[in-house]
Amino acid sequence: MLIDPAFDEVIATIYQGPLEEEPWEDFLSVLCKMMKAVSVTLVLNQPSEKGRGVLRVVGGNLESLARYQERLFAMDPFQSLRPGEVKSLMEMVPGEGWLDSELYKLCMKPAGLYDSLGVDIVVPGEMNAGLRVARGEHSASFDQADRDLIYALVPHLERALRFHVRLNKVESERALYAGAVESLSLATIILDENGRVLNCNRMAEHLIIREPDVRVEDGHLLLGDQATTKKLQRLINRILEHRVGDEPTVVEAMRVPRDGDFSDLGVIARPVPVTEWSEGKSVPTVAIFISDPEYGAEAPVAVIIQLFGFTPTEAQLSLLLADGLSLDEASAALGMSRNTARTHLRSIFSKTGVSRQTLLVRLILKSVAQLAD
Repeated sequence: MLIDPAFDEVIATIYQGPLEEEPWEDFLSVLCKMMKAVSVTLVLNQPSEKGRGVLRVVGGNLESLARYQERLFAMDPFQSLRPGEVKSLMEMVPGEGWLDSELYKLCMKPAGLYDSLGVDIVVPGEMNAGLRVARGEHSASFDQADRDLIYALVPHLERALRFHVRLNKVESERALYAGAVESLSLATIILDENGRVLNCNRMAEHLIIREPDVRVEDGHLLLGDQATTKKLQRLINRILEHRVGDEPTVVEAMRVPRDGDFSDLGVIARPVPVTEWSEGKSVPTVAIFISDPEYGAEAPVAVIIQLFGFTPTEAQLSLLLADGLSLDEASAALGMSRNTARTHLRSIFSKTGVSRQTLLVRLILKSVAQLAD
Protein backbone atom coordinates (compact mmCIF):
# COMPACT_ATOMS: atom_id res chain seq x y z
CA MET A 1 0.00 0.00 0.00
CA LEU A 2 1.36 3.40 -1.02
CA ILE A 3 1.32 6.16 1.58
CA ASP A 4 1.04 9.79 0.50
CA PRO A 5 4.36 11.41 1.57
CA ALA A 6 2.56 14.65 2.49
CA PHE A 7 0.12 12.81 4.75
CA ASP A 8 2.97 10.79 6.25
CA GLU A 9 4.79 14.04 7.07
CA VAL A 10 1.82 15.63 8.80
CA ILE A 11 1.22 12.49 10.90
CA ALA A 12 4.89 12.47 11.94
CA THR A 13 4.66 16.09 13.09
CA ILE A 14 1.57 15.29 15.17
CA TYR A 15 3.47 12.74 17.26
CA GLN A 16 6.58 14.92 17.40
CA GLY A 17 4.48 17.81 18.73
CA PRO A 18 4.54 17.00 22.47
CA LEU A 19 8.36 16.89 22.38
CA GLU A 20 8.84 20.29 20.74
CA GLU A 21 9.81 23.37 22.73
CA GLU A 22 6.77 25.08 21.19
CA PRO A 23 4.31 22.14 21.05
CA TRP A 24 3.03 21.27 17.56
CA GLU A 25 4.69 24.23 15.84
CA ASP A 26 5.88 22.02 12.97
CA PHE A 27 2.50 20.31 12.66
CA LEU A 28 0.63 23.61 12.40
CA SER A 29 3.05 24.93 9.77
CA VAL A 30 2.92 21.73 7.69
CA LEU A 31 -0.88 21.52 7.86
CA CYS A 32 -1.23 25.22 7.01
CA LYS A 33 0.82 24.71 3.84
CA MET A 34 -0.84 21.40 3.00
CA MET A 35 -4.38 22.84 3.21
CA LYS A 36 -3.45 26.19 1.60
CA ALA A 37 -4.67 27.95 4.72
CA VAL A 38 -3.99 31.44 6.08
CA SER A 39 -4.02 30.29 9.70
CA VAL A 40 -4.16 27.03 11.68
CA THR A 41 -4.96 26.90 15.39
CA LEU A 42 -4.66 24.05 17.87
CA VAL A 43 -6.79 24.79 20.94
CA LEU A 44 -5.26 23.09 23.98
CA ASN A 45 -7.48 24.84 26.51
CA GLN A 46 -10.66 26.62 25.47
CA PRO A 47 -10.90 30.33 26.40
CA SER A 48 -13.57 31.05 29.01
CA GLU A 49 -14.63 33.59 31.59
CA LYS A 50 -11.97 32.08 33.87
CA GLY A 51 -9.03 32.61 31.54
CA ARG A 52 -7.67 33.20 28.05
CA GLY A 53 -7.08 29.52 27.38
CA VAL A 54 -4.10 28.03 25.57
CA LEU A 55 -4.03 28.34 21.77
CA ARG A 56 -1.16 27.36 19.48
CA VAL A 57 -1.47 29.45 16.32
CA VAL A 58 0.34 29.71 12.99
CA GLY A 59 -0.70 32.64 10.78
CA GLY A 60 -3.33 35.30 11.51
CA ASN A 61 -2.36 38.22 13.74
CA LEU A 62 -1.83 38.71 17.46
CA GLU A 63 -4.33 41.56 17.83
CA SER A 64 -7.22 39.50 16.46
CA LEU A 65 -6.17 36.53 18.59
CA ALA A 66 -6.15 38.72 21.72
CA ARG A 67 -9.67 39.99 20.95
CA TYR A 68 -10.87 36.41 20.56
CA GLN A 69 -9.30 35.21 23.81
CA GLU A 70 -10.54 38.18 25.83
CA ARG A 71 -14.17 38.41 24.71
CA LEU A 72 -15.16 37.18 21.26
CA PHE A 73 -14.74 33.48 22.11
CA ALA A 74 -18.26 33.61 23.58
CA MET A 75 -19.63 34.33 20.07
CA ASP A 76 -17.78 31.46 18.39
CA PRO A 77 -20.24 29.19 16.52
CA PHE A 78 -17.81 26.31 17.05
CA GLN A 79 -18.89 26.24 20.70
CA SER A 80 -21.90 24.19 19.58
CA LEU A 81 -19.75 21.74 17.61
CA ARG A 82 -20.12 18.10 18.66
CA PRO A 83 -16.85 16.29 19.49
CA GLY A 84 -15.37 14.62 16.41
CA GLU A 85 -17.67 16.50 14.02
CA VAL A 86 -15.97 18.46 11.21
CA LYS A 87 -17.77 21.59 10.03
CA SER A 88 -17.03 25.01 8.57
CA LEU A 89 -18.25 28.33 9.95
CA MET A 90 -20.17 28.94 6.72
CA GLU A 91 -22.11 25.73 7.35
CA MET A 92 -22.91 26.69 10.93
CA VAL A 93 -23.92 30.30 10.16
CA PRO A 94 -25.30 30.24 6.59
CA GLY A 95 -25.98 33.22 4.33
CA GLU A 96 -24.96 36.73 5.27
CA GLY A 97 -25.30 35.99 8.98
CA TRP A 98 -21.66 35.03 9.36
CA LEU A 99 -20.29 38.05 7.46
CA ASP A 100 -22.44 40.38 9.58
CA SER A 101 -21.31 38.82 12.86
CA GLU A 102 -19.14 40.71 15.35
CA LEU A 103 -16.72 37.77 15.48
CA TYR A 104 -16.09 38.00 11.73
CA LYS A 105 -15.81 41.80 11.61
CA LEU A 106 -13.57 42.25 14.67
CA CYS A 107 -11.55 39.03 14.66
CA MET A 108 -11.56 37.15 11.37
CA LYS A 109 -11.61 39.92 8.75
CA PRO A 110 -8.73 42.00 10.24
CA ALA A 111 -6.59 38.85 10.19
CA GLY A 112 -7.43 38.12 6.55
CA LEU A 113 -9.62 35.13 7.46
CA TYR A 114 -12.93 34.34 5.77
CA ASP A 115 -14.00 30.80 6.65
CA SER A 116 -12.71 28.16 9.05
CA LEU A 117 -12.95 24.39 9.19
CA GLY A 118 -13.06 23.05 12.72
CA VAL A 119 -13.22 19.92 14.84
CA ASP A 120 -13.29 19.46 18.61
CA ILE A 121 -11.24 16.65 20.13
CA VAL A 122 -12.11 15.33 23.58
CA VAL A 123 -9.57 13.41 25.63
CA PRO A 124 -11.90 11.92 28.28
CA GLY A 125 -11.12 13.12 31.77
CA GLU A 126 -8.14 15.14 30.55
CA MET A 127 -8.86 17.97 28.11
CA ASN A 128 -11.18 19.43 25.48
CA ALA A 129 -9.06 20.45 22.50
CA GLY A 130 -9.85 21.70 19.02
CA LEU A 131 -8.35 22.19 15.57
CA ARG A 132 -9.22 25.18 13.36
CA VAL A 133 -8.05 25.67 9.76
CA ALA A 134 -8.85 29.10 8.30
CA ARG A 135 -8.70 30.36 4.70
CA GLY A 136 -8.96 33.81 3.16
CA GLU A 137 -11.83 35.30 1.17
CA HIS A 138 -10.28 34.52 -2.21
CA SER A 139 -9.21 30.99 -1.32
CA ALA A 140 -11.06 27.86 -2.43
CA SER A 141 -14.01 26.79 -0.28
CA PHE A 142 -13.51 23.78 1.96
CA ASP A 143 -14.54 20.60 0.14
CA GLN A 144 -15.09 16.98 1.12
CA ALA A 145 -11.41 16.14 0.63
CA ASP A 146 -10.51 18.78 3.23
CA ARG A 147 -13.04 17.33 5.65
CA ASP A 148 -11.79 13.80 5.06
CA LEU A 149 -8.24 14.90 5.83
CA ILE A 150 -9.29 16.45 9.16
CA TYR A 151 -11.31 13.34 10.03
CA ALA A 152 -8.20 11.22 9.31
CA LEU A 153 -6.07 13.40 11.61
CA VAL A 154 -8.42 13.33 14.61
CA PRO A 155 -7.48 9.89 16.09
CA HIS A 156 -3.77 10.72 15.77
CA LEU A 157 -4.25 14.09 17.44
CA GLU A 158 -6.19 12.48 20.28
CA ARG A 159 -3.35 10.02 20.95
CA ALA A 160 -0.71 12.75 20.76
CA LEU A 161 -2.73 14.93 23.14
CA ARG A 162 -2.81 12.02 25.62
CA PHE A 163 1.00 11.86 25.42
CA HIS A 164 1.14 15.63 25.94
CA VAL A 165 -1.02 15.46 29.06
CA ARG A 166 1.01 12.59 30.53
CA LEU A 167 4.33 14.31 29.82
CA ASN A 168 3.06 17.52 31.42
CA LYS A 169 2.03 15.63 34.56
CA VAL A 170 5.40 13.91 34.82
CA GLU A 171 7.26 17.19 34.26
CA SER A 172 5.13 19.00 36.86
CA GLU A 173 5.79 16.28 39.44
CA ARG A 174 9.50 16.26 38.60
CA ALA A 175 9.70 20.04 39.03
CA LEU A 176 7.86 19.81 42.36
CA TYR A 177 10.16 17.13 43.76
CA ALA A 178 13.27 18.86 42.40
CA GLY A 179 12.17 22.06 44.11
CA ALA A 180 11.64 20.21 47.39
CA VAL A 181 15.16 18.73 47.21
CA GLU A 182 16.64 22.17 46.49
CA SER A 183 14.74 23.64 49.45
CA LEU A 184 16.63 21.18 51.64
CA SER A 185 19.92 22.50 50.20
CA LEU A 186 20.75 19.13 48.66
CA ALA A 187 22.96 19.13 45.59
CA THR A 188 21.68 16.40 43.27
CA ILE A 189 23.71 14.87 40.45
CA ILE A 190 22.19 12.20 38.18
CA LEU A 191 24.44 9.62 36.51
CA ASP A 192 23.69 7.33 33.58
CA GLU A 193 24.26 3.59 33.30
CA ASN A 194 27.97 4.23 32.61
CA GLY A 195 28.43 6.48 35.62
CA ARG A 196 28.60 9.64 33.51
CA VAL A 197 26.89 12.85 34.63
CA LEU A 198 23.49 13.34 32.96
CA ASN A 199 22.32 16.46 34.77
CA CYS A 200 22.67 18.52 37.94
CA ASN A 201 20.20 20.60 39.89
CA ARG A 202 20.84 24.27 40.66
CA MET A 203 22.36 23.50 44.07
CA ALA A 204 24.84 21.08 42.47
CA GLU A 205 25.82 23.62 39.82
CA HIS A 206 26.55 26.21 42.52
CA LEU A 207 28.47 23.64 44.59
CA ILE A 208 30.67 22.72 41.62
CA ILE A 209 31.44 26.40 40.99
CA ARG A 210 32.39 27.30 44.56
CA GLU A 211 33.78 24.02 45.92
CA PRO A 212 37.13 22.77 44.53
CA ASP A 213 36.50 19.34 46.08
CA VAL A 214 33.51 18.77 43.76
CA ARG A 215 34.37 18.64 40.05
CA VAL A 216 33.07 17.22 36.77
CA GLU A 217 35.79 16.24 34.31
CA ASP A 218 35.18 14.46 31.02
CA GLY A 219 31.63 13.74 32.11
CA HIS A 220 32.62 12.06 35.39
CA LEU A 221 32.09 13.28 38.95
CA LEU A 222 35.25 13.74 41.01
CA LEU A 223 35.27 14.33 44.78
CA GLY A 224 38.21 15.51 46.87
CA ASP A 225 41.57 13.86 46.26
CA GLN A 226 42.33 10.80 44.14
CA ALA A 227 41.64 8.37 46.99
CA THR A 228 38.23 9.91 47.69
CA THR A 229 37.31 9.83 44.00
CA LYS A 230 38.27 6.13 43.82
CA LYS A 231 36.08 5.47 46.84
CA LEU A 232 33.20 7.25 45.08
CA GLN A 233 33.76 5.17 41.94
CA ARG A 234 33.68 1.90 43.94
CA LEU A 235 30.47 3.08 45.57
CA ILE A 236 28.89 3.86 42.18
CA ASN A 237 30.05 0.52 40.75
CA ARG A 238 28.39 -1.38 43.62
CA ILE A 239 25.11 0.36 42.87
CA LEU A 240 25.40 -0.40 39.14
CA GLU A 241 26.16 -4.07 39.89
CA HIS A 242 23.17 -4.39 42.22
CA ARG A 243 20.95 -2.75 39.63
CA VAL A 244 21.32 -5.61 37.16
CA GLY A 245 20.82 -8.32 39.76
CA ASP A 246 18.00 -9.31 42.07
CA GLU A 247 19.52 -7.90 45.27
CA PRO A 248 17.54 -5.36 47.30
CA THR A 249 18.04 -1.66 46.61
CA VAL A 250 21.40 -0.53 47.96
CA VAL A 251 22.14 2.94 49.35
CA GLU A 252 25.77 3.98 49.78
CA ALA A 253 27.18 6.81 51.91
CA MET A 254 30.55 8.51 52.33
CA ARG A 255 32.14 11.76 53.48
CA VAL A 256 34.45 14.12 51.62
CA PRO A 257 37.08 15.70 53.93
CA ARG A 258 37.84 19.38 53.38
CA ASP A 259 40.80 21.54 54.36
CA GLY A 260 40.69 24.15 57.09
CA ASP A 261 37.75 24.57 59.44
CA PHE A 262 35.14 23.56 56.86
CA SER A 263 32.86 20.64 57.75
CA ASP A 264 33.07 17.50 55.62
CA LEU A 265 30.68 17.10 52.71
CA GLY A 266 28.13 14.31 53.18
CA VAL A 267 27.41 12.10 50.16
CA ILE A 268 24.57 9.63 49.61
CA ALA A 269 24.27 7.55 46.44
CA ARG A 270 21.29 5.45 45.51
CA PRO A 271 19.86 3.82 42.38
CA VAL A 272 17.19 5.64 40.41
CA PRO A 273 13.98 3.56 40.35
CA VAL A 274 13.40 1.97 36.94
CA THR A 275 10.61 0.02 35.31
CA GLU A 276 11.11 -3.22 33.41
CA TRP A 277 10.85 -1.19 30.17
CA SER A 278 13.56 1.33 31.11
CA GLU A 279 16.14 0.50 28.49
CA GLY A 280 18.37 2.43 26.10
CA LYS A 281 21.33 4.73 26.51
CA SER A 282 21.75 7.73 28.82
CA VAL A 283 19.11 6.45 31.23
CA PRO A 284 19.05 8.04 34.74
CA THR A 285 20.61 5.28 36.84
CA VAL A 286 22.34 6.65 39.95
CA ALA A 287 21.41 9.68 42.06
CA ILE A 288 24.17 11.39 44.05
CA PHE A 289 23.04 13.69 46.88
CA ILE A 290 25.66 16.00 48.42
CA SER A 291 25.07 17.97 51.60
CA ASP A 292 27.25 20.94 52.52
CA PRO A 293 26.81 21.77 56.23
CA GLU A 294 28.18 25.26 55.56
CA TYR A 295 25.14 26.00 53.37
CA GLY A 296 22.19 24.66 55.34
CA ALA A 297 18.58 25.37 54.42
CA GLU A 298 16.90 28.11 56.39
CA ALA A 299 13.13 28.26 56.66
CA PRO A 300 11.53 31.65 55.89
CA VAL A 301 10.53 33.62 58.99
CA ALA A 302 7.02 34.24 57.60
CA VAL A 303 6.39 30.49 57.23
CA ILE A 304 7.63 29.74 60.76
CA ILE A 305 5.22 32.40 62.06
CA GLN A 306 2.31 30.79 60.19
CA LEU A 307 3.17 27.24 61.23
CA PHE A 308 3.75 27.77 64.94
CA GLY A 309 1.99 31.05 65.74
CA PHE A 310 5.28 32.70 66.72
CA THR A 311 5.84 36.43 66.89
CA PRO A 312 8.49 37.72 64.43
CA THR A 313 11.08 37.86 67.24
CA GLU A 314 10.24 34.32 68.39
CA ALA A 315 10.55 33.08 64.81
CA GLN A 316 13.97 34.70 64.39
CA LEU A 317 15.17 33.29 67.71
CA SER A 318 13.97 29.77 66.90
CA LEU A 319 15.73 29.84 63.52
CA LEU A 320 19.01 30.98 65.06
CA LEU A 321 18.79 28.14 67.60
CA ALA A 322 18.00 25.67 64.82
CA ASP A 323 21.07 26.96 62.98
CA GLY A 324 23.27 25.80 65.88
CA LEU A 325 23.65 28.97 67.93
CA SER A 326 23.48 28.87 71.71
CA LEU A 327 20.92 31.01 73.53
CA ASP A 328 23.64 33.52 74.44
CA GLU A 329 24.85 33.74 70.83
CA ALA A 330 21.29 34.06 69.50
CA SER A 331 20.39 36.81 71.98
CA ALA A 332 23.54 38.73 71.02
CA ALA A 333 22.73 38.34 67.32
CA LEU A 334 19.24 39.76 67.93
CA GLY A 335 20.54 42.57 70.13
CA MET A 336 18.61 41.55 73.24
CA SER A 337 19.55 40.52 76.76
CA ARG A 338 19.79 36.87 77.76
CA ASN A 339 16.80 37.27 80.11
CA THR A 340 14.66 38.66 77.27
CA ALA A 341 15.74 35.76 75.06
CA ARG A 342 14.81 33.30 77.81
CA THR A 343 11.35 34.91 78.07
CA HIS A 344 10.84 34.48 74.33
CA LEU A 345 12.12 30.89 74.55
CA ARG A 346 9.56 30.05 77.27
CA SER A 347 6.83 31.41 75.00
CA ILE A 348 8.18 29.31 72.12
CA PHE A 349 8.15 26.18 74.31
CA SER A 350 4.56 26.92 75.31
CA LYS A 351 3.41 27.32 71.69
CA THR A 352 5.19 24.22 70.37
CA GLY A 353 4.59 21.88 73.31
CA VAL A 354 8.28 21.03 73.70
CA SER A 355 10.31 21.62 76.85
CA ARG A 356 13.94 21.39 75.72
CA GLN A 357 16.01 23.37 73.26
CA THR A 358 17.21 20.22 71.49
CA LEU A 359 13.60 19.16 70.86
CA LEU A 360 12.81 22.63 69.51
CA VAL A 361 15.72 22.43 67.08
CA ARG A 362 14.55 19.00 65.89
CA LEU A 363 11.00 20.30 65.46
CA ILE A 364 12.12 23.25 63.33
CA LEU A 365 14.52 21.22 61.18
CA LYS A 366 11.97 18.48 60.52
CA SER A 367 9.04 20.82 59.83
CA VAL A 368 7.59 21.46 56.37
CA ALA A 369 8.87 25.03 56.68
CA GLN A 370 12.16 23.85 55.17
CA LEU A 371 10.30 23.19 51.89
CA ALA A 372 9.11 26.79 51.63
CA ASP A 373 12.54 28.30 51.09
